[in-house]
Amino acid sequence: MSIDTATGKEAPADLSSARVKEIFSAIAKKYERFNAVSSFGAYKAWLAGMMRQAPIGPDDDVLDIAGGTGDVAFSVARAKRPAHIQCTDLVSEMLDVARMHYADGKACGVPVDFEVVDAQDIPYADKSYDAITMAYGIRNMPERDRALGEMFRVLKPGGSLVCLEFSTPPNAVWRALYGFYLKHLIPFWGGLITGDREGFVYLARSIKAFPDQQGLAAMMEKAGFEDVIWKNYTGGIAAVHVARKPAR
Repeated sequence: MSIDTATGKEAPADLSSARVKEIFSAIAKKYERFNAVSSFGAYKAWLAGMMRQAPIGPDDDVLDIAGGTGDVAFSVARAKRPAHIQCTDLVSEMLDVARMHYADGKACGVPVDFEVVDAQDIPYADKSYDAITMAYGIRNMPERDRALGEMFRVLKPGGSLVCLEFSTPPNAVWRALYGFYLKHLIPFWGGLITGDREGFVYLARSIKAFPDQQGLAAMMEKAGFEDVIWKNYTGGIAAVHVARKPAR
């Protein structure tokens, strides 16, 4: 099923895909600044937690989905020193920023290649990668089941998917405060930093409409993954899910 990622309701896939390309191509050069300001720096702790949980070794070939400006790929490079990273994103302008960072040495010598890829139709062979990383990606995909199926397909048996995504705080008071922040402050910061307030109204709505921790875990299990676990960060504002493709 294809959905409108802003509402979670059924809709043509092109609606959300076109909107995501438009928003992120426009804000690519200011995206990192927005992340830092809007999360009050917490995104660095989320990335660090993601690296601690990621079962990635020095001989691994890693596929980074929705890699954007390269934050996750370069974090993997520094923390895990894998053999190779394939950094992909739907939006070429985001990858242009990642390429500049790579040229500046942010991968610390780890080979990284970049390619525009729709994660709902991954152009790589079955069983190609030892691990897949993804941050803030699945939420923006209108055909999420298809995307997870594609990730499952290109993973080697026994490989892991490591996913950082915004989620739902279990505490009711914290959840209410977070809801206020999403509705009012995310568009404010987005408009102030990038000039595109409406783009961040969409982002806030997409976060609110996204399944909670259990819901995302269920989607992963439906795609064939097993041993799905997650860890909450900042009271559940974000969560890192780790799911394994069966070794058999």
